[in-house]
Amino acid sequence: MHTQATMPKRSSKGRKDLNQLAASIVAQATGEEEEQPEKNPAAVALGKLGGQKGGPARTKKLTAKRRSEIAKKAAAARWAK
Repeated sequence: MHTQATMPKRSSKGRKDLNQLAASIVAQATGEEEEQPEKNPAAVALGKLGGQKGGPARTKKLTAKRRSEIAKKAAAARWAK
């Protein structure tokens, strides 16, 4: 019988550490709302711009062989867990 392993989810969005989770539970239990810090719109725009430029710029610098090596190493690391 062959069972297929599922890859773990790697997204960290929405996760909270234990202290944040505990504070959230206490806030819900007491009826208080959690305060979310406001983000600076200029900083958000700047970060987004850098992210959009970074990937394509790196792709242009790397050879196809090197990109393949990086991808294989990443896949091996994910499946090693």
